[in-house]
Amino acid sequence: MLYMGRLARAAAAELAVASTEQKNAALEAMAAALEAGTEKILGANAKDLEAAERNGRDAAFLDRLRLDEARVAAMASGMREVANLPDPVGGTIASWTRPNGLEIARVRVPLGVIGMIYESRPNVTADASALCLSPGTAVILRSGSDSFLTSLVIANILTDAIKSVGLPGEAVQLVPSVDRQAVGYILGGLDGAIDVIVPRGGKSLVERVQKEARVPVFAHLEGNCHVYVDETAPLDMARDIVVNAKMRRTGICGAAETLLVSRAAVDTHLTPIVDALIEAGCEVRGDPDTQHTDSRVKTATDEDWDTEYLAPVIAVKVVDDLDDAIAHIGEHSSHHTDAIVTLDAASAAQFLSRVDSAIVLHNASTQFADGGEFGMGAEIGIATGRFHARGPVGVEQLTTFKYVVRGQGQTRP
Repeated sequence: MLYMGRLARAAAAELAVASTEQKNAALEAMAAALEAGTEKILGANAKDLEAAERNGRDAAFLDRLRLDEARVAAMASGMREVANLPDPVGGTIASWTRPNGLEIARVRVPLGVIGMIYESRPNVTADASALCLSPGTAVILRSGSDSFLTSLVIANILTDAIKSVGLPGEAVQLVPSVDRQAVGYILGGLDGAIDVIVPRGGKSLVERVQKEARVPVFAHLEGNCHVYVDETAPLDMARDIVVNAKMRRTGICGAAETLLVSRAAVDTHLTPIVDALIEAGCEVRGDPDTQHTDSRVKTATDEDWDTEYLAPVIAVKVVDDLDDAIAHIGEHSSHHTDAIVTLDAASAAQFLSRVDSAIVLHNASTQFADGGEFGMGAEIGIATGRFHARGPVGVEQLTTFKYVVRGQGQTRP
């Protein structure tokens, strides 16, 4: 593991000075190699699926693990999309000249080495590799045991493709073991080789990473997302946004888990929105005011306000006003994504400025919490911490910066 770290650090130094053309050539070679290696990838995936079925994995897990020709093609297409993104490396974030004539610029540079720990989705092997290579960042991948054979084949294909264009193959390395000790070594930072860790997986994995990591982490623990509807919101808009935010895909981190409705909107909005949710197949758990509107609403407990269901279940509460909604979100939000539906510009401005979440939306579904939807091509994950990367972590967020200072012989008195 320490040797992998040293190789990654050396590769990162070489990638840091690679041209945009070199990196894009590598991404194109990686995409073409995935397409050419489809049969080999699917052969390994069939073995992983067979083992997962023997181990009693459920249908949802098997779907996350399963690859087919279309999914491999989508992985290759995603790499080409990343290649079409602007290269952030070398860009000037800000510049100014001091009274003594010194010219100072804040310039984007590669982040260094990423440690990526993930579970059942083998496509993360390709996605993370492309997103890291584009801004000149090396990555050490540690896949879950269930997807190990598939991930290993993908990583080997990508390594060979990177070498074929003259860049270091060690820019992408997959830990060749499912021993859990490997995770501990990565969390320790590999003797300073790893700059940032990104976990992709269930709550238990992320909790362990956040608890034990000795280097910074880009991650979110939960996506307890809220939608607040006030009395000025057009009913059709509010209903469409809430149903989409909850039901489009219930198992993603941007799915709404709690609906807050202004007391002034109870008579006009609450019943039709609750009815639409139930008709869409959603279980509604509500406070007494919500239960009063529809006999099908189940009783919400204190635990419901803090629960990320990742299922067709939503908690609904009537709040007194905007301040009450913001207070509820402040107490229960996971600081991932929260939305307001209103035509009152002042209320929207208050919500967007006072709600302390990585993503806040006005009159839009929380399901837009996605790097692709933000025009970032793709993302390596969603971060809810307070580092420079907050929200979707794409190629720009996988850079840091340094100060470049130019003088004409100045000395400090």
